[in-house]
Amino acid sequence: MEFDLEKNNDKDYVLSMVSKQGSLLDYASEELKNDKEVVLTAIKQDGNALEFAGESLKDDKEVVLESIKKVGWTACYVSQRLSDDKEVMLEAVKIDGQELYYASKQLRDDYDVVLEAVKNKGLILKYASKRLRADKLIAETAVANDKRALEYISDEVLKEELSKEEN
Repeated sequence: MEFDLEKNNDKDYVLSMVSKQGSLLDYASEELKNDKEVVLTAIKQDGNALEFAGESLKDDKEVVLESIKKVGWTACYVSQRLSDDKEVMLEAVKIDGQELYYASKQLRDDYDVVLEAVKNKGLILKYASKRLRADKLIAETAVANDKRALEYISDEVLKEELSKEEN
């Protein structure tokens, strides 16, 4: 699909184009990349379009959640403020545990967020707080998902698990 760059600031034209192919948002003017209606239309067609949204809309919870619900990994584009929003990051890690990497330090220490992340990507335990790497359920869930997560479990939990296996 060809995008007429001379019409990159024509809202009706851009809306028509992104409704057919969301990634064409990349060619819209900066003004339209910050237009919520245009960006939501693009994201509804292709969740990946969040990449091309203006910074103000990467800080808009409604826009970000619309994208993440379609494509979890787009949490990498969210604003710093929303990387500390539990609802946003919980939605992202439920779809793609790898997104824990983009969560704030506080959310890497949030039990619910980390548990959801390791359920579908055990190795992401690496980015959890030390406190939660020492949590038995989180450690067991991570290892059940990916044995390589053993490397990131706290020594206390690891010793407890090894002593169980010996008995």
